[in-house]
Amino acid sequence: MARFECKAGGRVRTGRELRVLSVYEGFFSGGARIVHSDIVLGLTEGGQHHRVLSLYGEVHREATRQRMTDDTCYRALTAAGVGVTSLGRTFRGTGDSADFTGPELAETARATAGADVVLSLKEQPLGLLNQAGLPRRPVVVCLHRSDPENQGAALDELKAAIADGTVVACVCCAESTRDAYRAAGIPAELLHVIPNGVDLFRFRPDAARRLALRTELGIDQAAPVVVFAARYDAMKNVPLLLAAARAWLGRVPDGQVLMCGAGMTAANPGLTADIATAFRGAPALADRGLRLLGVRRDMETLYAASDVVALTSAWGEAAPLCLIEGMMCGAVPVATDVGDSAAIVAGHGLVTAPDPEEIAAAWSRAAAARTDLAPALAASRERFSRTRMIASYAALLDRAAAGAVRPALPDPL
Repeated sequence: MARFECKAGGRVRTGRELRVLSVYEGFFSGGARIVHSDIVLGLTEGGQHHRVLSLYGEVHREATRQRMTDDTCYRALTAAGVGVTSLGRTFRGTGDSADFTGPELAETARATAGADVVLSLKEQPLGLLNQAGLPRRPVVVCLHRSDPENQGAALDELKAAIADGTVVACVCCAESTRDAYRAAGIPAELLHVIPNGVDLFRFRPDAARRLALRTELGIDQAAPVVVFAARYDAMKNVPLLLAAARAWLGRVPDGQVLMCGAGMTAANPGLTADIATAFRGAPALADRGLRLLGVRRDMETLYAASDVVALTSAWGEAAPLCLIEGMMCGAVPVATDVGDSAAIVAGHGLVTAPDPEEIAAAWSRAAAARTDLAPALAASRERFSRTRMIASYAALLDRAAAGAVRPALPDPL
């Protein structure tokens, strides 16, 4: 039986019976979906009732067809008893209509009517949630980037939802996210920072996983290995990563670079063209040291088998999940200075300029320092805890449902 308590003159569900609807743009490869799905799982474990509505049932991007029912996050959510439905749309990258049909709006109305609070994964779903006639529910928007002006009409949708009182809070996964959205005109009192966290039991140094993955791929146990976990997107600056890989492989005869994520396969003509350009005149280096692994469901194993986790992004990042997951598995992070990367890496790895020779040299230094940096990485584990992240979300959702979200504290003078 549900329990209730009086709040502000009304009857409001307590946290344990809170009904929450998350709205996703779609299920496709990316750190934001991984983090949010893990939050939903953690809050469900804590007793809240969660459902997910996805605008798209199938997404074609990063040269990859990504069906909702094939997605790892979808499978984890449904296995845990979280109901996941879709409006059934297919996203092909161009020509997608912003108009919603009567049946789509009816499905959305049914989903929102059954919720006490709505979580919007990033601001893109607000195009749907801002439609007239839907049941009014407090909306908390989860922001995972540091380039709001580069999100098309989504920023305008966010401002409209704030103006009409629909959005009661925004969760920023990084300080850089809060700073960027505040500069873009989002009221500072709505911006709450809850840093990303990961499952520390899953993401940990593991000698058995390290041995198994290296054996599977035929990599010598002593060989230095760099992992690059990213989708094939311009913001990830894949050409820079490949230029650094050529420089590094040219000076490290037994080095290996593992590339995984959506579009990181030989079936992606964009990636193969990038590789041909980066390794022009030295194709044997790519054949010998570059591994294209595509989307993997065992990232904890890839990170544990690696010595360095690389990030070469040019813009848009906030708190890159690959850096956190890789660090927690014992890989030393080497990142460009984008979003909160420098703060995450501080004391645990290296920050570089976007220069391939500098990056290659940093990979070698990081690989050599892996053993020495292990104590610092181990000491930072609690800072990146999933438990801390989920508790913070639970507290904010309770306040949002009760109509008692407190404004974020101002920065100290």
